[in-house]
Amino acid sequence: MSDARRTDAVLLLVALVWGSSYLSARTAVLALPVLTVLFLRYALSALACLGLVAARRGRRRWTRDEIRRGVPLGVTQAAVLAVETYGVAHTSAANAGLIISLTIVLTPLLDREGHREGLPPAFFAAAGVCVVAVGLLMSAGGFHTPRLGDLLMLAAAGVRAVHVALVGRLTSAGAIRPLHLTAVQTVVGSVLFLACAARDLPSVAHADATVWSQLVYLALFCSVFAFLAQTWAVQRTSASRASLLLGTEPVWAAVVGLALGGERFTALSALGAVLMVAGTFWGQAVERAHRTAGTAGSPTARTIRTADPTEEDIPCPTATRTST
Repeated sequence: MSDARRTDAVLLLVALVWGSSYLSARTAVLALPVLTVLFLRYALSALACLGLVAARRGRRRWTRDEIRRGVPLGVTQAAVLAVETYGVAHTSAANAGLIISLTIVLTPLLDREGHREGLPPAFFAAAGVCVVAVGLLMSAGGFHTPRLGDLLMLAAAGVRAVHVALVGRLTSAGAIRPLHLTAVQTVVGSVLFLACAARDLPSVAHADATVWSQLVYLALFCSVFAFLAQTWAVQRTSASRASLLLGTEPVWAAVVGLALGGERFTALSALGAVLMVAGTFWGQAVERAHRTAGTAGSPTARTIRTADPTEEDIPCPTATRTST
C-alpha cells in the first residue's frame, strides 16, 4: 500500500471511529447516568494521555501556554460532550451523527479568518440545505414537535462550532504540543465531571463488561487514538483532503446506527440524511475554496507550532471533531 493510500485509510478509520462513537455513547448511557459516563470517559482518556506524555522522550513538562490555553478549551470541550451525550441519550445514533455534522457549516460563520469580506452566497445556500435536512431528520415518522434529543444535538452542533473556532484562535500561534494540550483538556474535563458525577459513581459497580467495553472504546479509541491518528495523518496530506475524508463521519454514524444499532430510517429521515451529507460537503467545499482564494500566497491551513524540536508542526484542517 502506498503512503498516500495508507494516510487516506487512517483518516477514514478516524472518521469511522468517530461515527461509531454515537452508538457507543448511547449504549453506555442506557446503563449508567450520563454524567458518570462522561466522567469515566474523561478519566480513562486522561490516564492514557498522561501515560503517553510520561513515556515520551525529551522535555515532558507543560508550558505556560499549553496550560493557559488548555484549561478554557477543556471547559468548552466538556460542554460539547455534555450536551452531545445528553442528546444521544434521547435520539438515534444515526440522527445524532448527522445533526452534529451541522458544525461544518456553523464554524465558518464564527471563524472569520480567511474570509473577512464575508462568505459567498453559495455557502449560505449549502447551509440552507442543511437546515432543511435537520427538519426532515427531526420529523422521523411524520411532522411533529421536535424530539428533545434532536434539539440537544442541534445545540451541541452550535456549542461545538464555538469550541472549534476557539481552538483555532488559541492555537494559531505559540508553542503548543497537541498531546500535552489534549492531556490538559482531559484532566480539566475529569475534574469537572467528577464534581457532577460523584453522587452516582457507586452505580459503576453494577456496570457489566459490555458497558465497560463501550467506555474504554470511547476513551481510548474515539478520543486518544483518533486524535493521535488524525495528527499523524494530517502531517502527510493536504488540509483539504484530510477535511474531505474526516467529513465522512456522519455517513459512518448512519451506517453504524443502521447496521449495528438496529435503527431504521423513514423516507423523510433518509431524505434528510442525504441532504445533510450533501449540504455539509457542499458548504465545506465552498468555504475551503473561498478561504484559499482569500489567503493566496499564504498557507491555507493553520499550524500548531510545537515547542519540542522532535515534533513536527501540525496542520489543522477544518474537521468535524477536535481533540476528543
